[in-house]
Parts: sequence; C-alpha cells; structure tokens
Amino acid sequence: MKYMPGFGNDFETEALPNALPQGMNSPQKCEYGLYAEQLSGTAFTAPRGQNERTWCYRIRPSVKHTAKFKKVEMAYWKSAPCIDENIISLGQYRWDPIPYSEQETNFISGMKTITTAGDVNTQVGMATHIYIATKSMEDEYFYSADSELLVIPQEGRLRFATELGIIDIEPKEFAILPRGLVYRVDVLDGPARGFVCENYGQKFDLPNRGPIGANCLANPRDFKTPVAAFEDKEVVSKVTVKWCGQFHETTINHSPLDVVAWHGNYAPCKYDLRAFSPVGAILFDHPDPSIFTVLTAPSGVEGTANIDFVLFRERWMVAENTFRPPWYHKNIMSELMGNIYGIYDAKPDGFVPGGISLHNMMLPHGPDAPAFESASNDKLTAEKLDNTMSFMFETRFPQHLTPFSALEAPLQDNYQSCWDAIEKKFDGTPGTK
Repeated sequence: MKYMPGFGNDFETEALPNALPQGMNSPQKCEYGLYAEQLSGTAFTAPRGQNERTWCYRIRPSVKHTAKFKKVEMAYWKSAPCIDENIISLGQYRWDPIPYSEQETNFISGMKTITTAGDVNTQVGMATHIYIATKSMEDEYFYSADSELLVIPQEGRLRFATELGIIDIEPKEFAILPRGLVYRVDVLDGPARGFVCENYGQKFDLPNRGPIGANCLANPRDFKTPVAAFEDKEVVSKVTVKWCGQFHETTINHSPLDVVAWHGNYAPCKYDLRAFSPVGAILFDHPDPSIFTVLTAPSGVEGTANIDFVLFRERWMVAENTFRPPWYHKNIMSELMGNIYGIYDAKPDGFVPGGISLHNMMLPHGPDAPAFESASNDKLTAEKLDNTMSFMFETRFPQHLTPFSALEAPLQDNYQSCWDAIEKKFDGTPGTK
C-alpha cells in the first residue's frame, strides 16, 4: 500500500493525472466529468487550527449512494446510553478472549459491545467493542454518522477499502476511521479478532507533551494516510449507516468508493504501535500512566479526557527504591484494558492476549498478590520488559456493561480472588518495612 506521512496535515492525492483542480476547490467543471464534494469533520466555523475538511472529486456525488433507508438490527452492537438495571457495572471485571463462533461474520456483523459510556445522542462518551471477522464484506459498505472508530487488531490482518484509499493493518498497528467516511472491510488473514474504541466526542488528537517537549511518545510523521484509489463498479451494493445508535440500510447499483482525487486534512490513517517511544522515571518514583498516552479525545474540561488511549509496550525499568508496577489506586477515570500480546506486569496470570479488564470509576484496583510480592522484594536492577503490549481506553464517564459482556462473554467469575492473598504486614514497630 502507498501512504502519506503525517497526522492532521493537509494532503493532496490523485489516482488519475490532473484530477485535482488547481487554485480552486469547486470549479465550474471538473476533469474527467467528476463531481466536487466536501466532507466536513468539524463545523464550518471551527477555529482554523481545528477545522477539518476534505474535498473529494468523485465519479458520482455521494447523494447517489443513498436511497430510501430501512432500519436493521445489529444484535450485539450497542450505543450509550445502554443501561440495564439488572446488570451491575460497579465492580472489577475481567474477561477471557471472546471466542470465534461457527457462524460466519464480517467486521460489522461480528461487532460485540463490551461497555458504553456517555450518550451518543449528545455526542459525548464512547463505547468499547470486540470484533470477530471470519469473512470479508462483499459489495457491502458501512459508515458511522455517530463516531470515529479506533481499530486495534489482536489476531488476523484487515484491509479497509475506504473512499480515500486503502489501509491494511495487522496486530501491533491500529487504524482510525473518521465519522462519515464510507468503507468496506476485507479479511486478509482470518479469522480476525480485535478491539475497537468508538468515540462519540471530539476527535482523537495527539496529546500535548508539556515538559516532555517536542519528541518521544507518538510522532505525527508515523501516522500514515492512504493515497487516492477508486472503484468504478456497476454492481448492486449494500450501504449500512449507524446513526444515533440505530442502523439503517440502503441498496445502490454501484460501488460508493468512487473518489478519484482528494485534498484536505480529514482522512483515515494507520499507526504502527512499535513506533511509540515511551518515557519514564530514570531515578526513582513512578510516573502517572498518562505518560504513555498515544492519543486523546478531549472533553469540555481541560485535562480530563473524553477518552485517552494509553499504551504499555516493551520498555526499560530503571527506577531505584521504587515499586515499579502500577500502584494501588482509584480515580475518576474508568479504565478498560486489552492485552494485544504477551504478559502484563501488574497481572502476570489470567490477563491473557485477547483478554479484557474493566475497573470502573472510583473503584480500587492494582497489582495482584504475586506481582506485589515480586515487585516489593526483588533486587532492583535495570530490567527490560519484553514480550508485552497492552493498552487502556480510559474515560471520564462510567462504563456500563452490556447484556453481552455481563451474560454471554467469558467473564472470569474469580477475578477478584487475585487480591485474596494480599497479607496484612503492619506491626506498628518504627522502622519496619
């Protein structure tokens, strides 16, 4: 695949020579008989540095991509608010990997919601999902009017054939699919399973680095945006739209991926998580996990995110006289974690690749008993954590379990027992550690 580097930059790309107008966005007539159309990701009057839009030059205007809609059901894809009074979301929860089923599913029909937070109708909050894809979408297309999707493969490779080009992703990478963008998902290596964060609120952006300065964490140049590619197919196609938590379907007689050229700053992208450069303590003490933020979706409260996407990957641990794993804590953020591969240092047992855990707002959590004993008593030398890549979606909103995650998914009923072996060590003698 061909890509252009950069995150939030202005791009221009064309699949046919001279398809892009020069000096104007909407000429009286476009080359090749194309139609000019703008896709806006923000309000027209958003501040200049935040204004996002892309001009598309396409074979048909996208109004030709929709006919009368009919409502369809997606049994396992839920949107906030999704609150069942019979389900208790207050607790520490952990799940084994969602198993593959015998029934074939594609990326959309195989979406299973784990938690929801906020309200899709007021465009705040998020939802977390697991996708199970065993087949490609054939002449089927999708877009979400509700949200952008952050997709993290855990097994199998996917191809996103979008209006603005093609993105291939594999485990250790992720893709961002903007709100309103039409795409088809092909399974390149299957079966495929992964994690999805559905963001209802402000778009994901790179976090401010503050005292860290200009370098480390995720760099804009490592985000890759596709070059223009188009389909000119006269074939009956199905388009499914997610709107206000409901799903609607229409049929058209051609492929909607017919953008021949485009320019702008509202586009899908991919990122290789191996390019993330973590920073940390190099003498003593333990920084907050926010130091590992890859992307953040801001809320209306400065410094308190609608969503933070945080990555715990291979890294050196060198702090002296310090408890190195995450400490015991509770806070205002609700934390959903996923294991992409390897062993997570705070939970060496039970949190397996493909697994998920949830620690909701103001509920205490932290290392299990073996991790605590090891971190408290081992001789501290410079140590590299290898074979590890886990992430966290955290949000300022409480995350509510869905009927699927509470009743059907492989919930570990004994998860809380991982803290049972923690002993009382207090004896009241001064100087005792």
